[in-house]
Amino acid sequence: MAKVCMTEREQKRRETVKKYAAKRAELVATSNDQSASVEDRMAARLKLQSLPRNSSPVRTRNRCALTGRPRGVFSKFGIARNELRKLMMAGHVPGVTKASW
Repeated sequence: MAKVCMTEREQKRRETVKKYAAKRAELVATSNDQSASVEDRMAARLKLQSLPRNSSPVRTRNRCALTGRPRGVFSKFGIARNELRKLMMAGHVPGVTKASW
């Protein structure tokens, strides 16, 4: 079980990413535009750097929805591998059976 502060920090990061997404996309598009002047592109880069660090989507971390575990999270379910296994063994995930050969 992850600390509550870690899951809350991650939630705060996701909200910040969502808040700055449009502005960030506009600045990235301007800075990558080859037809724009060099001054405009540099100005866009400086504005992009002045945004909060947590507004970058790269800084977000996938965490288990049940426990907050940061590693071994299946993106299809959003649940960590050990919690997913418990749910499968209990029969709560449809279409999944225990392998036996």
